Amino acid sequence: MTKPRNDTFLRALLRQPTEYTPVWLMRQAGRYLPEYCETRRRAGSFMDLCRNPHLACEVTLQPLARYELDAAILFSDILTVPDAMGLGLYFAEGEGPKFERPLREEWAIRDLEAPDPYGHLRYVLDAVAEIRRALDNAVPLIGFSGSPFTLACYMIEGGASDDYRTIKTMLYDRPDLLHHILEVNTRAVTDYLNAQIESGAQAVMIFDSWGGVLSHRAYREFSLAYMERIVAGLKREHAGARVPSIVFTKGGGQWLEQIAAIGCDAVGLDWTVDIAEARSRVGNKVALQGNMDPMALFASPENVADEATRIVEAYGPGSGHVFNLGHGISQFTPPANVTSLVNAVHEHSRKLRQTAA
Repeated sequence: MTKPRNDTFLRALLRQPTEYTPVWLMRQAGRYLPEYCETRRRAGSFMDLCRNPHLACEVTLQPLARYELDAAILFSDILTVPDAMGLGLYFAEGEGPKFERPLREEWAIRDLEAPDPYGHLRYVLDAVAEIRRALDNAVPLIGFSGSPFTLACYMIEGGASDDYRTIKTMLYDRPDLLHHILEVNTRAVTDYLNAQIESGAQAVMIFDSWGGVLSHRAYREFSLAYMERIVAGLKREHAGARVPSIVFTKGGGQWLEQIAAIGCDAVGLDWTVDIAEARSRVGNKVALQGNMDPMALFASPENVADEATRIVEAYGPGSGHVFNLGHGISQFTPPANVTSLVNAVHEHSRKLRQTAA
């Protein structure tokens, strides 16, 4: 396989030497960009946009046309997997994603099956292939999925939740049922990510957005153990190239060592973690991705650059750092401030390496 002309992101994930710190942003293709809003309007709805490979490719490339980002990430949604399981995903105006048939009854849970990604999720794989062709090896493409536990939160709650009461009641009352859902989700996510790799994804990321709401014991049993099985089941190489994996648990700062031990290549950090301490804790076991507070992007361009520089300085010299936000970019972010962020990371990390040399 021809490697990307800019493969800095992939080399950083593998802790190989890089000339600067690469940067990409979670939700970098999103509502903060006017061009994205126009494409979404043409699509008709968010899911119509996701299900149209041509338009998904269009919005994936939009932030790369504006900013000197070091990676593209597939435009899709983590809930495509439970939607393919027949739970009836829809988006209520002003309320976010919901499911028509949340998993509440034991018979429905026992009947749950992992979907064939080449069938019900063909539109995602077609988008991956089209994006790779359109990128023409300029930068790498990231594929992704939600974690088994995060998917289960939506599948059981029926949508977003403030207290996760329904899934946590199942966790403590009927752990056997929750484990069954997580088993199915693990097979589904593993198959889905491997299909994305086969279709052209050059790195993959597992978003454990809600793992941080669990107790210490529950996190290890109901989230981390299943992500470890996914990482073990991922294709490590495709077409002669190494395919790195990233695991990100929002609110997972207390478990960095345990996450780093599951076999992934990089651990994502949210903004509550000190990146210098994180680097000390995980040593050379994994790369680190993160971890600027998304709200910092509402400051002046100068202060955005200062905050980005501070994080680069805190990580210190050497490779193994992929700069990102600690969670997804806000839809209200001034687009010009992203330019300040990207430029500051690239410029300061180059200077830091030159000084260290």
